[in-house]
Amino acid sequence: MSFVSSFLTAEKPSDADWWFVFQGDALLVINKAGRTSIPCYTDLGDIRQNFIRSHYLGKFNGIPCYVGEVIEDFSVDGEMSFIGLRPLLGLISDDIFLIAGRAFQILHWDRTHQFCGRCGSLTEPKKDERAKKCAQCGLINYPRVSPAIIVAVIKDSEILLARSPRYQYSFYSVLAGFIEPGETFEECVRREVREEVGIEVENIRYLASQPWPFPHTLMVVFTADYAGGEITVDKDEITEARWFKADDLPVIPRPGTISHQLIDWFVRKGS
Repeated sequence: MSFVSSFLTAEKPSDADWWFVFQGDALLVINKAGRTSIPCYTDLGDIRQNFIRSHYLGKFNGIPCYVGEVIEDFSVDGEMSFIGLRPLLGLISDDIFLIAGRAFQILHWDRTHQFCGRCGSLTEPKKDERAKKCAQCGLINYPRVSPAIIVAVIKDSEILLARSPRYQYSFYSVLAGFIEPGETFEECVRREVREEVGIEVENIRYLASQPWPFPHTLMVVFTADYAGGEITVDKDEITEARWFKADDLPVIPRPGTISHQLIDWFVRKGS
């Protein structure tokens, strides 16, 4: 991926610019000849006159990228449709999905920071950076990012996987949770594992990270070794948790998710 982020552009908009247009959390795409793609400015037609808000994102391989939002009851027809971000996993490339996720997070921040959280006055865009400033008290708000950990716990040749009642369909995944104020990533790993399945871990190691736009999460990926204890699940968070071998895995998250990549890392590691 060759994406250069920016909040201002000195160039005039052109027909070839890419536009990531959202209606709620659904992205406008073109479905043509079995291919799903992002529309260019020239593809938008009357849609361009119906933006609630828009932002410049930066350039992907030299192509200017923008994000816009339309009202909920706006309709499109023909080869265009609005599709939720999650179903788009696998339909568009990982590079494009990351830009779409970035676009959605900036829109979400914009629509939820129209007013100051300290004094309630209207905010306005800062001219020198992507931020919003209260016109009354001067409070500055930047696009929000919520860090979370996701961890593969390994015991000899097995990985710990769990089912959650929050999942839309029945699959097993690795454990995850949000960072609490004042907490390190490593402390969060230990706490989340202890709270959700009642065991202790050691040898916590960073592996990777992935922006996850639901709505503004940054998943920080770790591996850890089992250190002791018996599995005791938190029934509010976990339906079931078990140890699995690489050649006997249950249904796992779809490709494109960081949880799938982490489980795939475990499989490759044992092969």
